Amino acid sequence: MELYPIYATFLLLIIPTLVFLLLKRNNSMQKRLPLPPGSLGLPIIGQSLQIFRAMRANRGEDWIRERIRKYGAVSKLNVFGSRSVLLHGPAANKFIYTCDEKVLSNQQPASVRRLMGERNLLELNGEDHKRVRGAMLSFLKPEALRQSVGRMDQEIRFHLKHHWHGKHEILVMPLMKTLTFNVICSLIFGIERGIRRERLVYLFELLIDGMLALPINLPFTRFSRSLRARSEIGDIILELIREKRQQMEKQETLDNHQDLITRFLSMTDDDVANPSPLLSDEEIVDNCSIVMIAGHDTTSVLLTFLIKLLSEHPHVYQTVLNEQEEIANRKGSLEEPLTWEDLAKMKYTWKVATETLRMNPPLFCSFRRVVQDFEIGGYTIPKGWQVFWTAFMTHMDESIYPDPSTFNPARFDNQGATPPYSFMAFGGGPRMCPGYEFARIETLTMVHYLVTRFRWKLSLEENLFGRAPLPFFHQGLPIQVKFKKPLDDDDVIM
Repeated sequence: MELYPIYATFLLLIIPTLVFLLLKRNNSMQKRLPLPPGSLGLPIIGQSLQIFRAMRANRGEDWIRERIRKYGAVSKLNVFGSRSVLLHGPAANKFIYTCDEKVLSNQQPASVRRLMGERNLLELNGEDHKRVRGAMLSFLKPEALRQSVGRMDQEIRFHLKHHWHGKHEILVMPLMKTLTFNVICSLIFGIERGIRRERLVYLFELLIDGMLALPINLPFTRFSRSLRARSEIGDIILELIREKRQQMEKQETLDNHQDLITRFLSMTDDDVANPSPLLSDEEIVDNCSIVMIAGHDTTSVLLTFLIKLLSEHPHVYQTVLNEQEEIANRKGSLEEPLTWEDLAKMKYTWKVATETLRMNPPLFCSFRRVVQDFEIGGYTIPKGWQVFWTAFMTHMDESIYPDPSTFNPARFDNQGATPPYSFMAFGGGPRMCPGYEFARIETLTMVHYLVTRFRWKLSLEENLFGRAPLPFFHQGLPIQVKFKKPLDDDDVIM
């Protein structure tokens, strides 16, 4: 009983202190701006299933536009297992691509991160990002790619001879994927034609299928299949690393072309006395996977939509044909390959490709991770949340691109008139896609041989497509093909 006065005295002292601390905390929280409007939906699932369904039905743009109409340019949601904020507009794009890495990091959704690896370029920040990006750019910069134009020319002629010549009808999208995969295997990885190439293309299709799936590793799920495919892809790339390292030790080369893996292996740090590899084997595996996906699927999507749009717009097709025929007529013969200088003359053709990317960007959405609280649009975005945005919304903003649903390459006649951070097909700022020039070379070379050697028309009046997560045509985009000019028999590389 004697202890009660002591407890009473203690409570009289401690309670006012607790009340003061709680009031101080509440006042601090009140100073903090509110969270953005919007619903987080069900735990984990959130709006993921809604956006999956919208993308597969090619209504993803409508789904995002409705959210913006309802909540404004900044809203909260829950996608792919993370609390997220949707940001919209050129100012938001600029903020995302130029933001200090202490505020936004490159961390991707859990499904992407587990499938692509922790050491890929999309995940790295700071000095690690600069180091790996620098290594990749040393291979993909224009000065280095000039030497690859002839080999690209050969690969494309080989593809057309074996998959287009003599055919009356073809499925464009599967063949464009075949082309871009073989170009990457040849020019980027130095993988010969055969069983290993065929196995890799199958595995990458499985991998991509689970990129934006819920990260639940249960048997028979898309994500589980993708994880198994990623493991096997890693084993194949590690095998390639061992083979190329042995060739380097013996000072052997397959030809004069140095592929990306060999370039990675040959790069060392600045320590002259005791140099060490610039990239670890894990980093090579992860970044080869990124290059494969970026180069395989994004360029194949661009080429597929280009073929569709050229067929639907005869005046655009004719202008492209005139530009390409002028280049072809200056050649000494049909067998003479394209050069870097030829590609530089294809200015209108690249405007057509740019307009195609504006209307049909291969990547629907991108992500960042919030490292520390930041304020935007009068709202606070908390640490740990995910930033989610899509290029569609500025590409189809009529205040930026008048009549945005109309295919009009002339809108890029004066690219300086387009507001910065409005065209985002290749990213922007320090996060600009390092494979931009590679995609440009491949696209222009393929279009040159398509329009100068073939005529085509769409087989179907309606060619529906969806996203999963990249665009796919439900019937593969069938076209009827007519042969115009021969491809030389020597255009075959084994």
